[in-house]
Amino acid sequence: MSGAALAAGLEAQNMTEPITLFITWTTYGAWLPGDGRGWRKWKAGEQQPRPLLEAWCRDRMKEEPVVLNTSQREKVEEVCRHHADVRGWQLHAVSARSNHVHIAVTADAAPDKVRDQFKANATRVLRQSPEPITNEKVWTRGGDVEIIDGDDALEHVVLHITEAQERMERGK
Repeated sequence: MSGAALAAGLEAQNMTEPITLFITWTTYGAWLPGDGRGWRKWKAGEQQPRPLLEAWCRDRMKEEPVVLNTSQREKVEEVCRHHADVRGWQLHAVSARSNHVHIAVTADAAPDKVRDQFKANATRVLRQSPEPITNEKVWTRGGDVEIIDGDDALEHVVLHITEAQERMERGK
């Protein structure tokens, strides 16, 4: 077996080992490149605010930003719980906010695949709801996926998802 084939085989085996993930994605238009709160550039990590870049991106948006109401947020959380159950994944926490979603999950699939499945199911339920989202794009492309290493880190992430988000919301 060649080195490349061996590496591919090992990678495929590792995808069946459960891994605990902290997944975050945002709604369309909620957090643009250049954002004043800071932002993440693909493959380059955290970036400083760049107001001109943010304005340029906003000018090129094809639709209004997506903001989830309480009912839509509940539907997203419900479908994420259901999807985790169907897949046999352990969902530690989920919180859909007005402009982003956080999930802590232990899954036996590739991290990006886990994120994308949650996003796809959330999109489906939002399009089929009594007050459907009709934007072509519901979410920004991709999202953040971090590996949670250990029980202490998982506890911290779950607290962030379940409590810190509520406190930040009340502070507005």
